[in-house]
Amino acid sequence: MDIKQLADKYEDYIVEKRRYFHQHPEPSWQEVNTTNVIEKELKSMGIETKRYDKTGVSGLIKGGKPGKTVALRADIDALSIEEQADVPFKSENKGFMHACGHDTHAAMLLGAAKILSEIRDELEGNVKFIFQAAEEVAEGAKYYTEQGFLDDVDAIFGMHIFGTIEAPKISIEGGSRMASADSFKITVKGKAAHGSAPNLGHDAIVAASAIVMNLQTVVSRVNNPLEPLVLTVGTIHGGDRFNIIPQKVVMDGTLRTFSKEFRSQCEEIMGNIVTSTAKAFNCEAELEYSYICGPTNNDNEELTNIARNAALKLYGEEGLAHMGPITGSEDFAFYMDKVPGVFAFIGCINPEIGAIYSNHSDKFKVDESALSHGAAFYAQFAYDYLKESK
Repeated sequence: MDIKQLADKYEDYIVEKRRYFHQHPEPSWQEVNTTNVIEKELKSMGIETKRYDKTGVSGLIKGGKPGKTVALRADIDALSIEEQADVPFKSENKGFMHACGHDTHAAMLLGAAKILSEIRDELEGNVKFIFQAAEEVAEGAKYYTEQGFLDDVDAIFGMHIFGTIEAPKISIEGGSRMASADSFKITVKGKAAHGSAPNLGHDAIVAASAIVMNLQTVVSRVNNPLEPLVLTVGTIHGGDRFNIIPQKVVMDGTLRTFSKEFRSQCEEIMGNIVTSTAKAFNCEAELEYSYICGPTNNDNEELTNIARNAALKLYGEEGLAHMGPITGSEDFAFYMDKVPGVFAFIGCINPEIGAIYSNHSDKFKVDESALSHGAAFYAQFAYDYLKESK
């Protein structure tokens, strides 16, 4: 059994599927055609499938020998971006584009399903696949977990194609990989007055400005300086006219951290700053904090080693790349909260073909040589995990 050889065998199939998905992108929770195509492919491989009330589909291969169950995940939704990349299989769905590479994830996992189907008699356990909708809105992983997808799963593996790593190298490292993502809304209420008589009002804009500045002390004075933290206020809306002091300002922002413990404290810390700062300006303020998804950390040393050794087995040291943690987020964290998991990245940069843009760019392109590597990596991890966990 040579998984790398099988991945090479199915390379044309994987590329073909990727290009089809790229031409037909669908946004979160609207991946109807994508789901139908994937289910049809899985069934053609003799893989049991399961549909849900929403989009997305899962599959199951029962191995020839008893053992544990490992899950492999790919996300399938696109972004609301008008594509500017010059490729012959450009998006045909105006206003939408696979600018984050989920088309490649779906194709790579279908390739892995092909490989694992061919060697199912050798598998010492079962492999489940989840082709996940709605990652871009950080809702899909939570939904499938609530639907019971992980109830019989012992471990899960996922990966993401990435526009800062040379194709087709793989980054699989322990520790922090992607940060949590939470959002917040701050409403500041003051007292309106004419701009020529500020003493007659309570300026919500001045109070809001002070809140923005004081919130940065969470990063500089409250957070451990050895632990990354991002606190960004992204929008400020207030006022109707240049010469009127407004009575209301609304702000929105995001907070990112790799620390689950500190994340759990941030709502209270920020709330104290928001209310007390507003009070100093004779205003009132309210913080609404929304927990979106936690950090994606490779804290399970055993799984991280299995994944790293799988990559080494396939492509050697020269096939690996180092990438530090990033403060972007992944709803794969919901799976990791339920079962042990590990997350990897695979590169797609190749200047010779213009694949030089980062994820979410309207010119995002990938070096398709990464696709068979990704399919092989999915399959090798599943095979090795089942064998080593006996």
